[in-house]
Amino acid sequence: MTTQSAAVRKEKTRKKERYGRDLSLGRRLLNQWDIQLMVIPAIIYIFIFCYIPMYGLLMSFQDFSIFKGFWKSPWVGLKHFKAFLAAPDFWNIMRNTVVISLLRIFFGFPAPIILALMLNEVRNRTFKRVIQTVSYLPHFLSWVIVSSFVFSILSVENGSLNLLLLKLNIIKEPISFLDENKYFWSIIVTTGIWKEIGFGSIVYLAAIAGIDPQLYEAASMDGASRTRQIFLITIPCILPVIILFLILAIGDLLSAGFEDLLLLGSNPIQRPVSDVIDTYVYRHGVKTQRFSYATAVGMFKAVISIGLLAGANKLAKKTGNSLW
Repeated sequence: MTTQSAAVRKEKTRKKERYGRDLSLGRRLLNQWDIQLMVIPAIIYIFIFCYIPMYGLLMSFQDFSIFKGFWKSPWVGLKHFKAFLAAPDFWNIMRNTVVISLLRIFFGFPAPIILALMLNEVRNRTFKRVIQTVSYLPHFLSWVIVSSFVFSILSVENGSLNLLLLKLNIIKEPISFLDENKYFWSIIVTTGIWKEIGFGSIVYLAAIAGIDPQLYEAASMDGASRTRQIFLITIPCILPVIILFLILAIGDLLSAGFEDLLLLGSNPIQRPVSDVIDTYVYRHGVKTQRFSYATAVGMFKAVISIGLLAGANKLAKKTGNSLW
């Protein structure tokens, strides 16, 4: 009887704690009704434009016909996945995708961090605001405009880069940068950094602004120089933000780009170095209307991306900073 009574009391205590937690959660939601109300449009947007379209993934297992629809199109299992893995362009596409993404992570990921650290050391507010504005502006330009700038700068005839190199006697004849594959990866990575470095630094500047000024005062009193304060205070304090964005960058490894590669790599000569998964999907899905095949390739990319994201998050847990 005593054992049974103890078990009953334990069950009652467990239910009480559970319902108590539920009640406190409800109260928290009620107290934050205005904030929760602001989140509802974002949830609806994500549900409509991100979750409902996932229904279309059924096409990757079918020979889809727009006249027959989803349920009447014949099911073919993993046919399109096998076709992609056996495609002659498979290894070239994967190489381009991974190499361009790794170059962007290696050179592009630290760039906004370095810019944010440099801007944080600027004491002249006017000069700082000018630099911030100039560095932010390229982000708001479409890739169509940016690509036209690049074509103009790298032009063989009257291109500013060729004219500069000729004036400095570095080259004897103009170089056709956009017709030689060996320059393409450098051009695409450099252009991407120039376009996004300013806007990417906003988050890191906000994180730096949240650091307690007393830490810098204490370090200054101990004789630490500004450089040492960056490595001993600033970087460690913004490290959780850096790790968070690095996890997202690794998870997005197979998204090497689309608009920039489609526009800057429009020359068929550059296809061996410019063709990535996204442009491959566009070419086969839109131009040749192989909807099922293109969907299968996109799903292949998504599954690997989820695995990379989970793996990066698991490694990040060892540092005490992770997404979940």
